[in-house]
Amino acid sequence: MKVVLATHNPHKVAEFQQIVARTRPDLEIVGYDGPEPVEDGVTFAENALIKARAASAHTGLAAVADDSGICVDVLGGSPGVFSAYWAGQRKDAAANLALLLDQLRDIADPHRTAHFSSTIALVTPDGRERVVVGNWPGRLAHEPAGDGGFGYDPVFIPDGQPADAERTVGQFTDEEKQAQSHRARAFEHLVPLLAEL
Repeated sequence: MKVVLATHNPHKVAEFQQIVARTRPDLEIVGYDGPEPVEDGVTFAENALIKARAASAHTGLAAVADDSGICVDVLGGSPGVFSAYWAGQRKDAAANLALLLDQLRDIADPHRTAHFSSTIALVTPDGRERVVVGNWPGRLAHEPAGDGGFGYDPVFIPDGQPADAERTVGQFTDEEKQAQSHRARAFEHLVPLLAEL
């Protein structure tokens, strides 16, 4: 079965393909080369639906779209839906990360809790729409560590690691990330919906 992934972000395409390969090898993810819609929603769900609707309408295929970001508790859940634009409209990942760390410079470890959140929307050509959510709890490091991943990965320390061996997602292997990430958690909820197709 073919499903179009509604994103122009090559990192998300690669990550989603790895997740799909682990759980639904019969699913063929095809890239989206159509026009990028304006993401003017104020929630992850609204933006995911905007992208999935546009991709399904453009291709005539079922479409999935992810909208995700990092939500920092002490910042009231921000950057949240504005994660990609936290330092401005240029979508500069390095600037976004630097600004977030600067904002948290004097915040002690117990108050650096955060979670990655992924909302995946599924839209079919006949108009069916479903939305699923996956969260990955943890906290933010004081400095980036690791060369893996992208975006905020180098400062996110997921919960559940041994205290004497904690690593940021930037230090995870691709396989480790795909097994635990917010997108993987959301995709687990999406699998039964895809089976219905």
